[in-house]
Amino acid sequence: MIAADKIAALKLAPVSHETGERLDRYIALLREWQAKTNLVAPSTLPHLWTRHIADSLQLVDLAPSAKRWADLGSGGGFPGVVLACAMAGAPNASVHLVERIAKKAAFLREAIRVTASPGVVHLAEIGDNVDRITGPVDCVTARALAPLHQLIGFAEPLMRQGAKALFPKGQDVEAELTEAAKYWNIQPQLHRSRTGDGWIVELTSVERRG
Repeated sequence: MIAADKIAALKLAPVSHETGERLDRYIALLREWQAKTNLVAPSTLPHLWTRHIADSLQLVDLAPSAKRWADLGSGGGFPGVVLACAMAGAPNASVHLVERIAKKAAFLREAIRVTASPGVVHLAEIGDNVDRITGPVDCVTARALAPLHQLIGFAEPLMRQGAKALFPKGQDVEAELTEAAKYWNIQPQLHRSRTGDGWIVELTSVERRG
């Protein structure tokens, strides 16, 4: 089942042989740590490749020129570690992974080490990310972290410095956009997810209302 899931995932989001090997090491580590630290929902373990890996990789195609990423609330490493694996070897690439739970931050550091990927882990509250991330960021993302209007608040300082945002969301994206518009002036672009019924919200600028 796992092998078939990997094949299906890499059809949705093809990667180089080298990136595939890094992702294999990441998945092996995640399965090892999952036994003692809840990194992903247990029900998704048989479908890690399609549910999590491919879902994360599709962001690369939406920001093909982005080399410097920030992933807020990285958790088990989706999409941050996956992006770091994909960015390995690219000049000046870096992925900042912000995580507030120490055990998960420890896992993320180990994942970056075993995959030899260009990631930096910040053990911090999500709202403290701007003070800890140095240098420019091309793209900021967050997956399954908070409602859209809160995500925009977390990302806004980075966006003010030139980053664009890509936020994976579920089927209720319209309701989240309606709620976010109460607090922010936004012009979202929606991309249908390749891996399910969800959407990816792309924002290039935001402005707080009032």
